[in-house]
Amino acid sequence: MDILLQLLMSGVALGMIYAVIAFGYQSTFATSGTLNFGQGEALMLGAMVGLSLSGDIMGGPYVNYWLMVPLVLLFGALQGALVEFVGVRPAIKTKSEFGWIMSTIALGIIFRNVAENVWGRDDLPFPSPLPTTPIHLFGANVLPMELMVVVGAILMMALVEFFNRRSIYGKAVVATSSDRDAAGLMGINTGLVITFSYALSSMSAAFAGVLIAPITLTGASMGAVLGLKAFAVAIIGGLTSGLGVIVGGLLLGVAETTTGFYVSTGYKDVPGLVLLLLVLAIKPSGLFGKTTIKKV
Repeated sequence: MDILLQLLMSGVALGMIYAVIAFGYQSTFATSGTLNFGQGEALMLGAMVGLSLSGDIMGGPYVNYWLMVPLVLLFGALQGALVEFVGVRPAIKTKSEFGWIMSTIALGIIFRNVAENVWGRDDLPFPSPLPTTPIHLFGANVLPMELMVVVGAILMMALVEFFNRRSIYGKAVVATSSDRDAAGLMGINTGLVITFSYALSSMSAAFAGVLIAPITLTGASMGAVLGLKAFAVAIIGGLTSGLGVIVGGLLLGVAETTTGFYVSTGYKDVPGLVLLLLVLAIKPSGLFGKTTIKKV
């Protein structure tokens, strides 16, 4: 029972990371109908920049972990705005249905190549800001950093929800998400809202990077698998549901940890992919997503 509880807790921590990254997919899809397929690379860049600032490479550390996080968030926001400006905005202007897909994938590959040349291809350890001694919680041993992952992910999504509900800028985002054409007629700068959504998307991925980096190794290839799995989470939960990405992330995270222990680590990715196939076959809009009806 204690082992199962420990697997569940580890799965929850992993699932919340997936949810934060999937939240970025959701934010861009809501405002522009597009997705940033370089989300994994945004996570990787956040982790690598954080390591450069607070680790022992490039002559660091320069700042401690807690001061580093806001700097990484700013970097993530700027990187996301760059992706929107270079790869997505031209496709939206020309109404290219697939231009933004190839552009965001291409930019992701470029960012990965840049990271390999700047930081190398070897995985590097990321110093943990919290003690590495496990905490005995309800009969399970849990790393303090795993608890921080859960708390940090929930806090970030709660702050974004508060921003959307309480601020005038957040209401502009919600209005654009509901009907971009109507929002434009009301005087809302929808182009700026889309840029903001991409900045928020990459910022959330960069935040996920510095959350998970102390638990895993940090490297130029760390974001590829995480970004792909988070996309699966977004599809499973529904691209229009905030609750959906959380539930989808938890389902995938717990499925991976339990399958890896009870079956084999070689099969840990199978349950999530099977769930993805089932959702696509039965409810393509996702478990909590809403089916959209297009007028023709």
